[in-house]
Amino acid sequence: MTVEAQIRAAIRDCVNRTSRKPFNWGGIQGYQQLSVIGEILRSLPCRAIDTDYLSILSVWVDLALINNFSVASDLEQAHQWLRRIADCLRYPKCSKTCKDDVTDITHTSNSPLTSFQVRREMEKLLEQFQPDPQHHPAQFALKKKLQRLWDKYGTDLLHCYDIPGLPPDNLKMEAMFSHLRRHQRRISGRKSTAELRDFGQYQVLFLAESEKHLLEQIQQVPITEYKTQRRKLAMAEAPRQRKHRLHHDPITAIQSLVNQHTEILSVLESQALKYQLDS
Repeated sequence: MTVEAQIRAAIRDCVNRTSRKPFNWGGIQGYQQLSVIGEILRSLPCRAIDTDYLSILSVWVDLALINNFSVASDLEQAHQWLRRIADCLRYPKCSKTCKDDVTDITHTSNSPLTSFQVRREMEKLLEQFQPDPQHHPAQFALKKKLQRLWDKYGTDLLHCYDIPGLPPDNLKMEAMFSHLRRHQRRISGRKSTAELRDFGQYQVLFLAESEKHLLEQIQQVPITEYKTQRRKLAMAEAPRQRKHRLHHDPITAIQSLVNQHTEILSVLESQALKYQLDS
């Protein structure tokens, strides 16, 4: 039951993936994660109906995948077009998870980049991007928004390509401000305390006069109490660690849970058979 609850939590996490604009779209990642879970559940052998919970769960997962296939495909295509727009503007890759296999329309010429060149490439790309509003609503909404923004602000966005040393975006500056805001929340105790959760334990070093003094303080804690608190901490961190593994390697994470479920189920079946023979 514990393993089944963890698999259900992994499925629930798929439909609650958060997004980090503009390039990290949680809906696409959640659908891909759910596809991996469905593929693993479908590979399980069929068992008796009273112990076949994962097979029943697999049916519901497949139903969710089928019902949302067209929406997920539309979103994925829209995301690829957005990445092509970013490549046209020479935006840096945000991370390895944001890279997509899209057509690179940038020129590899050694000549310096100019605003005229970027404008020509952007207008050509927008002309190629003609989605069907009925069959591809997400792509159509993206194209409509991009076209309106380009017509309204396109001229003001291109000066940076004519000024040497001026970056095409202010993402690094915004990241620096975000870091400063997080630090302010941490030291003031307001709103998010995510930084305290990850790095707060190191602040005890600032309260000790020396490493020897710190060691003496630690040794004053009874070993049984220390182990009890460590177990509580491990139990509290387990859901976050499972989610972290699920996001970074969903195949291994789900396969591990399925293997645990199969082993436990085999043990229970053998114990039930032994009890029947003994009785």
